[in-house]
Amino acid sequence: MIPDPAALRAALAHDLPAALGLLREWVGINSHTRHRHGVNALGHATAAAFAPLGFTAEFVPCAGDQCGDHLFLRRPGQGRPWLMCVSHLDTVFPPEEETRNHFRWREAEGRIYGPGVVDIKGGTALLWLQLRALRAAAPALFDHFGWAIGLNAAEETLGDDFVVSALARFGDRAAAALVYESGAYQENEYNLVVARKGRAQFRVTAAGRGAHAGSRHADGANAIAELARLVPFLESLTNPTRERTANVGLVRGGEGLNRVPQSAEAEGELRAYDPAALAEAEAAILALNGPGHVAAVADGFRCHIHAEITGRTPAWPENPGTLRLLAAYTRAATRLDARIKPEWRGGLSDGNLLAPHLPTLDGLGPAGGHAHSSEWSDDPAAPKRPEYLNPASLLPKALLNTLAVAELAETLG
Repeated sequence: MIPDPAALRAALAHDLPAALGLLREWVGINSHTRHRHGVNALGHATAAAFAPLGFTAEFVPCAGDQCGDHLFLRRPGQGRPWLMCVSHLDTVFPPEEETRNHFRWREAEGRIYGPGVVDIKGGTALLWLQLRALRAAAPALFDHFGWAIGLNAAEETLGDDFVVSALARFGDRAAAALVYESGAYQENEYNLVVARKGRAQFRVTAAGRGAHAGSRHADGANAIAELARLVPFLESLTNPTRERTANVGLVRGGEGLNRVPQSAEAEGELRAYDPAALAEAEAAILALNGPGHVAAVADGFRCHIHAEITGRTPAWPENPGTLRLLAAYTRAATRLDARIKPEWRGGLSDGNLLAPHLPTLDGLGPAGGHAHSSEWSDDPAAPKRPEYLNPASLLPKALLNTLAVAELAETLG
């Protein structure tokens, strides 16, 4: 059932302009996580694009506040196995940020710029391109699998209701989960994600005593000062040897310059590949609730510290199911005289939540960068770097994916 790579490449090249046209349309729809109307507009546009391939659509409300609907597309096959292909509808930029930073579709320097162009609308466009090529050049293979496409309406850190809904619909039929987040490609080398760090969110609150900063300063207990004493400890939970990071990302406190601050809080996150490394750091944070972490101030009054873990996303460690999928992709790469580079990635995806239930492989989307428009310049006034797609990666990644589907048909039956 292995198709001719030359025929697949020709089919992909024929449909690549149409895939880029779809991607441009989708990038023009703002689908920030909290922009419900935009997320739903993108969902309907995506369903319309896949309908000619025989997919029927189901929209499922998202549990997240102000979020749009999840989209599930399905196309039964002639064989028993189903493949679950995963992308998402939402992007990270609200409309005002897109306007302020001039984030829009732009082709220059061998790149395509635009919000969501690689994270993850480019992944959805690549999946569409892949399926079109399979139908044209290898129709028996296209019909062999049942296809389930799940598009999350809200980023994976907001909850697990998307994965719960996906597993309820396809979990007993799907043989694998294929996640179309971006993956590097360069000179016949493909990066595929086989593991991701887990994440624990935390909040540490200091409760002090307010007082007038001029006339009754000595009566106050400064919550900000007490919290500041703990921030270096929280950051010190970063441990490179355990591949664990700790980041205090938000600090709030105080009510005015003329008042000793009565309250302050810090929020942050821990990330690690090893669940035990995460658990140890969580325990260290929760130990702040003990008597050793309060400070005596102002006639014996103490600032009180309260620490809590506010959310968790499980780690996805490398596992036998993922390695079986990787082996199929490695065989496909060999047919292209290319190689696979397994990647352990620190960021989260729906793969974190799917991997405990199904063999999962990630990084199947196109290559690009600045997915969250990271500001790497030392100049704080420098403009944000726009998200970009490497369009030269679209055809090679789609070709690898189509050949790997053939290898999976041999492996999964």
